[in-house]
Amino acid sequence: MAGHSKWKNIQRRKNAQDAKKGKIFMRHAKDIYTAAKQGGGDLSTNASLRLAVDKAKADNMPNDNIDRAIKKATGTLDGASFEEITYEGYGPSGVAVIVNVLTDNKNRTAADIRHAFKKHNGNLGENGSVSFMFDRKGYIVISNEDGSIDEDELTLEALEGGAEDISSEEDAYEIFTSPEEFQAVVAHLQESGFQIADSEVTLIPQTYSSLAENDESNMLNLIETLEENEDVQDIHHNLEVTD
Repeated sequence: MAGHSKWKNIQRRKNAQDAKKGKIFMRHAKDIYTAAKQGGGDLSTNASLRLAVDKAKADNMPNDNIDRAIKKATGTLDGASFEEITYEGYGPSGVAVIVNVLTDNKNRTAADIRHAFKKHNGNLGENGSVSFMFDRKGYIVISNEDGSIDEDELTLEALEGGAEDISSEEDAYEIFTSPEEFQAVVAHLQESGFQIADSEVTLIPQTYSSLAENDESNMLNLIETLEENEDVQDIHHNLEVTD
């Protein structure tokens, strides 16, 4: 996994979204929904949900918005019927893409997703057409922008907590776990005093694709278009983003 930083993709995505002030609450709502869906709506037992809620509150997201996101994930939102759908397809030059959506109108969402792929030289595929190229993993990021974290100490703590692998990036450490051990590793690292910058159970590509400049730009535009769709919860792809 080393050498293919998922964190670089996350940074690019967050920087682009945070530049659009109106999108910040929507991103927090998606993060809260994902955490609650994966680990339940109880903050006392779901470390990822606590982290997502803390980040939302730090950006002054209203409590009503936070509660709504949790209730959507746990199926307790009155008067609403949402359906989870996964789309699989290919971006420019065959980059694998998986899009998870939560929608109350699947016909509208399907048309929007199909249009986004077509507009940016991609195409939708059948279920299973690209999912075999990804592994489901727990993913944890420890920021190290000031260089103060001892890599050996973090590695020992991560492995003791149940992690499978750790990768060192320029300003962060990426830690990978099995989905079953994810919550335990998050809790162990927090108890050991490490500040977690990001955490989720996600899909990690088995291989990455590098594209020519024009195709990469088109692929990044596809990702941005999908991210701007309010029904989209998660986007997974195997593009290796260049500097």
